[in-house]
Amino acid sequence: MSDCAHLGTIRTVTPSAKGCEECLKSGDIWLHLRICRTCGHVGCCDDSPNQHATKHFHATNHPIIEGYDPPEGWGWCYIDEVMFDLSDRMTPQVGPIPRYY
Repeated sequence: MSDCAHLGTIRTVTPSAKGCEECLKSGDIWLHLRICRTCGHVGCCDDSPNQHATKHFHATNHPIIEGYDPPEGWGWCYIDEVMFDLSDRMTPQVGPIPRYY
């Protein structure tokens, strides 16, 4: 894998929503989704206007996200700033995921 001290925090999680949790509540749009592998929070990526996945990290310090929609098979650690392979343990979608881009 990679030089990440937080791989042990990766959990099997249940997605918190069928899209970015905060954007669904506010009616905003997103480009791609990220899921927190500590708690299952689904947030939008940094290319989305609101960057809710990164905001979730800053609020909770949960270190690992997964590329969730589309399923991309990678993980990212915000703390160690490294990407790694999660293709063998991707989080199943609760789909269908609405498209807002």
